[in-house]
Amino acid sequence: MSRAQDKSQNPVLPEEQEHIQQFEAIYDQYRERIRNYIAVKTNSAVADDLTQHTFLKAMENFHLFKGNASLFTWIFKIAQNIVKNEYRTRSRHKEIAHEVIDFESQSISLDMAKDVDIRIDISAALAKLNELDQQIISLRFFVDCTLLEISKIIGMRESAVKNRLYRALEKLKKELKEWGDITIMSIQELISIVNKSEASSKNDTMKKVYQDLFDELKGQVERITTTYRHQPSQKIVIEIYPDLPTFHQAVGETDAPNWFMGTYDHNILKIVSPLNPGPEHTYQSILKSTVHLFTMWLISDINPLAPKWLRQGIGGFEAKQMTPEYIKNTTYDAINNHAVPTLQALNDDSWDFGTMGGFQFSYLLVEYILQEYGIDALNKLIRNPTDFPGVFQCTEPEFHQQWVGIL
Repeated sequence: MSRAQDKSQNPVLPEEQEHIQQFEAIYDQYRERIRNYIAVKTNSAVADDLTQHTFLKAMENFHLFKGNASLFTWIFKIAQNIVKNEYRTRSRHKEIAHEVIDFESQSISLDMAKDVDIRIDISAALAKLNELDQQIISLRFFVDCTLLEISKIIGMRESAVKNRLYRALEKLKKELKEWGDITIMSIQELISIVNKSEASSKNDTMKKVYQDLFDELKGQVERITTTYRHQPSQKIVIEIYPDLPTFHQAVGETDAPNWFMGTYDHNILKIVSPLNPGPEHTYQSILKSTVHLFTMWLISDINPLAPKWLRQGIGGFEAKQMTPEYIKNTTYDAINNHAVPTLQALNDDSWDFGTMGGFQFSYLLVEYILQEYGIDALNKLIRNPTDFPGVFQCTEPEFHQQWVGIL
């Protein structure tokens, strides 16, 4: 939606200017989701124009919005009508009305078998379903609608939408087993482990470490990739170093504190051996830390510009390394003394991050977002980490103040 103004027109009154600014914020918030829907239902060539038309129509009729439904659903209904009109126009001109172009390279992750990830080409998969099921899957996976929003849009109870979505996915899994373009990837194919010790990796002790790492990850990877709606772009390599000094030297941090036991570089996760974890870790905590590192890597794979506090907070939240009691005890003084770090401070890449309670406060930030705004908001923030007004309807300082207020 262009914000350029025609200076030949009459001056805009203050109340009209306020209305325009308000609608620009609405446009910024919902444009991508509306465009995704239109692209699925038509094609990429007309999606931008029809999206613009949708929001112009919404702005013209904004006075008719009564608040009986959410603003998104109201705008979505306008988009639906515009798509229907596009179908009629194309039908009259004998053009193809429905081409799934934008999403033909995307995929849905389905858990068809234990420890197996199955990715289905969506353009072909949707063709296997009836129109209603196609719409529900498109709304859920590409328009990023909640089940409640879908229920309002299609006029079904939320529980019925959930059941229908589940059945549609189950139907796909049964019908598409023989497809040649389904990718089946086991945890062993997604992740490989390299022993950086001079000792043999074939002895029974190291075999147990390998198996324990795979067992820890296979129960988490599918859940985490589904939660954050992203499949890894490449295979992950886990390098295991025999002890802390060797690990610290390998990553160029010879003076690192003892708690520093893992990091990642591109698609390589580097950890100290669970067999020799150092004074501040245990065998089990190293396994959990690997989940933490994988999650951080996945967030970076989604968006390399995601801030440190967001990567660390999500990693810690998913790995569940810290107990609530530990977090409470180690953040009490900072909270009580009104010294909670700012989001900017929590992007500190020095060892001060640990000293200021960066892991704990990042965890609490992610927990707060999930409790107050939900997983959809967190996914949006990962992909647009500076868009606090669009995600939370407030500025970053206001968001920080609200968070600190409940600590």
